[in-house]
Amino acid sequence: MIRDPGEVKSVIKACGILKAFRYEGEVLSLADMVERTRLRKTTAFRLLQSLVRGGLLERVGKGIYRCQVRLLSHPAVRLGFAVQTDSEFCREVTESLRRAAARENIHLIVVNNKYSAKEALRNADLLIRERVDLVLEFQTYERVAPTIAAKFLEAKIPVIAIEIPHPGATYFGANNYQAGLIGGRALGQWAKQNWEGAVDQVLLLELPIAGPLPQLRISGMVAGLKETLPAIDKKPIFHLNGKGGFEQNLEAVRRYLRRTHPERTLIGAVNDICALAALRAFEEAGAIQLCAVMGHNAIPEARNELRRPRTRLVGSVAYFPERYGDQLIPLALDILQKKPVSSAVFVKHQLITPKNVDLIYPLDNRDEKLRLANGLKITAAQ
Repeated sequence: MIRDPGEVKSVIKACGILKAFRYEGEVLSLADMVERTRLRKTTAFRLLQSLVRGGLLERVGKGIYRCQVRLLSHPAVRLGFAVQTDSEFCREVTESLRRAAARENIHLIVVNNKYSAKEALRNADLLIRERVDLVLEFQTYERVAPTIAAKFLEAKIPVIAIEIPHPGATYFGANNYQAGLIGGRALGQWAKQNWEGAVDQVLLLELPIAGPLPQLRISGMVAGLKETLPAIDKKPIFHLNGKGGFEQNLEAVRRYLRRTHPERTLIGAVNDICALAALRAFEEAGAIQLCAVMGHNAIPEARNELRRPRTRLVGSVAYFPERYGDQLIPLALDILQKKPVSSAVFVKHQLITPKNVDLIYPLDNRDEKLRLANGLKITAAQ
């Protein structure tokens, strides 16, 4: 590549530093800057110091910086977001997207798939008619994913598929197997510490309609259990399909308990809906002390359960939907600007337990009081 003789390389790099800030008021560390610009650490540090001295950046802490320049917005960008349903998890994803889009002055068009394959197909046609520039697709049914993806491909609209892969789309969401490993290992450790490893059976609550990728959470949990409890291989493992909803899962576990004699049971759930339904069913059967449950998503209801004394919810692997927007909006802009992006972008996972729930989510009690004050009913969520 021939360089323009009038080009000053250090100025170009300094511009890259400024453009790394994605919204006004964003605070970045030196490590963040290195990751976003791909500059060497020493180069990034020198440029940051120079920009601070020049008044374009503010140093707000040791190795932490805030941009003093008004950032360019993206008024012409129109993004479509097809949200999965009205669950708490989806509401948090939606609100995080609204906040991030507002910061970038991006027009966000939100439609609700209502946990329905038919609705997801109708919404795809609607977003195409709206002439959006890119679609954030969050729908559960693997069987309609190719049809939805084909519609957007024909309309030349790029897609980011949230949680469930769609052909040709950039995947954003869980590293499901790794998340399952985290949960399975923790569940096994709990059994070793509290039952001396004496487990009678394993119950797995699944969601087949979502396809093989979310099923990796279950595979990961089983692998994690076998790592910590090798003898679990000789114990019976039961699989239940709760079909996603709380009531469906509750009834499925009730039927299971009616036809089996309750024993010490480790329960691995694909999400917190399944986990909370299993807890309710074992409690109704008077067998709560015979179960230990691991969930996924760390939704508010699960976090509240983790705060209950002597809860049998051992933990929940968090996906932090309240942070999705801060990653999705920059990812969408990179795609629209034809920048190279990974085919799969994984979110952070962390095990939430009774011991750390208030450290990770210290504002829950405040938010709960606000909900109650506003008379809002909290419902079970995926």
